[in-house]
Amino acid sequence: MDELRRRVYGVGHDGPHAYAVPGRDYVELVGGPLEGLLLDVTGLTHQERTAGAMLITSQGQFGPGGRADYEPRAGDTDRWDWAGDVP
Repeated sequence: MDELRRRVYGVGHDGPHAYAVPGRDYVELVGGPLEGLLLDVTGLTHQERTAGAMLITSQGQFGPGGRADYEPRAGDTDRWDWAGDVP
């Protein structure tokens, strides 16, 4: 699939940057409720990129306001794997 036609986490379907934009850095979210979305990591420090993220989602185990925990994949920092849902 063409990366520029992949949806970006946190941007509405009709938002100005709903899809990947050339010149920005993304990681792919693998597994869990946000499977297949891209996360824009442009501007994050190396430390922030290696820490992963708790991403708000209404599609996880805890419904609206819940978070999905994604962590960088060992040996493949372009993919972050789902580690579970948290309230």
